[in-house]
Amino acid sequence: MSRHAVVLGAGMVGVSIAWHLQQRGRQVTLVDRRQPGQETSFGNAGIIQRESVRPYPFPRDIKTILSVLPNRRVDIRYRPRGMWNAVSPLLSYWHHSSSRRYQQIVPEYASLIQLCLKTHGPMIEAAGAEHLVRREGWLEIYRTPEKLAKRVKEAEEVRDLYDVQFEVLDRQALLGKEPDLSDDIIGAIHWLDPWTVADPGALVAAYAASFVAQGGRIVQSDIQSVTQNEAHWQVTTADETISAEDVVLALGPWAGDWLKGLGYRFPTFVKRGYHMHYSTQAPSRLHNWLMDAEVGYLLAPMNAGVRLTTGAELDRLESPADEHQLDAAEKVARRIFPLGERREQTAWKGARPCLPDMKPVIGPAPHHDGLWLAFGHGHQGFTLGPATGYLLADMMDGKTPEIEMAPFRAERF
Repeated sequence: MSRHAVVLGAGMVGVSIAWHLQQRGRQVTLVDRRQPGQETSFGNAGIIQRESVRPYPFPRDIKTILSVLPNRRVDIRYRPRGMWNAVSPLLSYWHHSSSRRYQQIVPEYASLIQLCLKTHGPMIEAAGAEHLVRREGWLEIYRTPEKLAKRVKEAEEVRDLYDVQFEVLDRQALLGKEPDLSDDIIGAIHWLDPWTVADPGALVAAYAASFVAQGGRIVQSDIQSVTQNEAHWQVTTADETISAEDVVLALGPWAGDWLKGLGYRFPTFVKRGYHMHYSTQAPSRLHNWLMDAEVGYLLAPMNAGVRLTTGAELDRLESPADEHQLDAAEKVARRIFPLGERREQTAWKGARPCLPDMKPVIGPAPHHDGLWLAFGHGHQGFTLGPATGYLLADMMDGKTPEIEMAPFRAERF
């Protein structure tokens, strides 16, 4: 009989792992307190970011750090208590963002990103989810020629190193794609490789439905305990106890706390984020995903309306929402595009699960046979879920993965 695996967490990462294991002939149970794709995977910007071969480093220059201190920026906000609670991992994050360490991290991180389209593609096809996906890239817009020119130079570097394709758009070419942008925007980089998704939560749900159609099982219930008993694991939920040879922990921002109960101390922290949907002022229409790169928010033409997603908020995972960052982003966004009314009463709030070296943990737990880990994907869990599932399934089958996995092993902490 095939080995039974229980995957904990039904976000993009957990669903993708379950899907790949089911493809390999495993008996798989997927467990989460909510339906698939309803936590962090629900609220992102909906971009499968093939161009994002460089992770987001901690600011190191004094000018940027001083600009953050007043706590009014759109791209990053913080709360002192949240910063204090995460002071150790944040200091480590700052250390890993040094030029020397960052140059070592980028090719390791890029090896994952380069698999994203290859691994999303078969899942999209199997799930019949083509209607949710556009393969037209997205636009990174700029106000100042100097900053656009600097970014073009960076784009040329990643094009040469990692086969990332782009076009530079002047004002006239940009207006051909987005005629309703204000005169403040003078040009853009059109990233050509990425795919965009009109409903990120629906794509995760479609992947989960494909998993079930292959014979997988989903249990929607609170996880109460995870224990090891000789050669088996016992996952106890509010409704039942599930026994399996393997357990995969893919609990996103909650992974660090859960692993403490098994004796592990990972330096996890979160970058929280918000989104809100808007109508547009007729007859205006948003045609493309737009990142206002000099300010730090993104507008996306989702099925639910134009979604505005914020940058990072450094705070505790479960702290109450603070919509000041969203309000500030909205104020700027209205100056460049004719947004209409808000479509929800309150903003959606989620948290990106982060580790100080900007790379996820993917692989076996160091001290427990049959326990596998997949968390810490930061800003790119939506992009990297299928690649993570593909690679981890190889590892669990005793096969050699397509890329070197040592940089992602848990032992590095």
